[in-house]
Amino acid sequence: MMKGETTVAVIGAGAAGIAAARRLHDAGVPCLLVEARARLGGRAWTIEAGGHAVDLGCGWLHSADRNEWTRIAEAQGRTLDRSRPPWQRAQAARDLTPEERRAVQEAMNEFFERVSAAATKEPDIAAGELLEPGGRWNGLINSVVSYISGGDAERVSVRDFENYEDTEVNWRVIEGYGAVIAAHGADLPVLLDCPVTRIDHSGKQLRIETSRGPVMAEKAIVTLPSTILSENETLFAPALPEKTQAAAGVPLGLADKLYLALDRADEFTRDTRLYGRTDRSTGSYTVHAYGLPRIECYYGGGLAAELERGGERAFFDHAVTELCGHFGSAFAERVRLLALHRWGADPFARGSYSFALPGHTGDRQTLAAPVDGRLFFAGEACSKHDFSTAHGAYRTGILAAEQVMAGLPVGR
Repeated sequence: MMKGETTVAVIGAGAAGIAAARRLHDAGVPCLLVEARARLGGRAWTIEAGGHAVDLGCGWLHSADRNEWTRIAEAQGRTLDRSRPPWQRAQAARDLTPEERRAVQEAMNEFFERVSAAATKEPDIAAGELLEPGGRWNGLINSVVSYISGGDAERVSVRDFENYEDTEVNWRVIEGYGAVIAAHGADLPVLLDCPVTRIDHSGKQLRIETSRGPVMAEKAIVTLPSTILSENETLFAPALPEKTQAAAGVPLGLADKLYLALDRADEFTRDTRLYGRTDRSTGSYTVHAYGLPRIECYYGGGLAAELERGGERAFFDHAVTELCGHFGSAFAERVRLLALHRWGADPFARGSYSFALPGHTGDRQTLAAPVDGRLFFAGEACSKHDFSTAHGAYRTGILAAEQVMAGLPVGR
């Protein structure tokens, strides 16, 4: 059993927790990161597969021109790929005529225009209500919404969707985004393999129960994913039902990436991008992704959840079926599985990134609000405009650290 004591316990060593702990540590405030996993980074996770870095979690420096992780990556000496992202390139829709391609784009543009208009009105509604009844491209549009939000259009608030801010500058880190985030916390005091089971704030000191014994602290910054907070009503003692309810209003959606190795990848233009199907929920595929001999397969929302239930084989079979629909049955012999992580099945995440249910956009601020000057909250779900991103998590972590320090005695 372990008993630790610190001024500030930071619960969760993802992007928000690392940002908060780094700010506190550099300011000389005693702090301790407490992380359930055996690694740093949370939903940012870089592994090596096929001789190259693979980001199983967040992989894009969204709004890279104003993203704090860009500066951090450069300071670490990382290599940035500033080429145009695949989704800003024309789709290689081999099963569509030029006229149909234009029709798809027009339908997509008109749908998102309706979302923007509806976001300014009352009441807040689900984006799915704005799909054209019986529209030919509804399945594809819903898939795109799920890639962006993690949730299917029938669950996603139009107001929250519109609240997201993006400069449309998107870069990658060759060595991996997850590697950057983990390295930012590499020399911080941390307890790994240490799930938190209860945060008791009834006494003068906070008592944080973990699988390895209690940690005593004056203050705590809680950066756990919203789905974990909403599913664990006994995490706080006394209970904090307003936090549990707010977390339920901004659940984690699901977005999973499957990586396939690809033989003779040079036959394809770099970042050849296509949808598996256009008539139903489908995967998005980037072939010869980033100039490497691989295919990045992206699945969101209900389709990702369905595939997760079938395991690794279900993802692989689905990808091969959709890809062979474009390139012929012999294409199956050219691919093999490289990497996959099922974020919905991850016990310390239970999803990928947050979206708000209709009528629940205000739950982000409720989730972020401090409690009694001792409990502070951070994470991408706490961000009004940068949710679903690692830089949104970073900013909420820095804000929580500043709030903590503002309440500490001078000279502490």
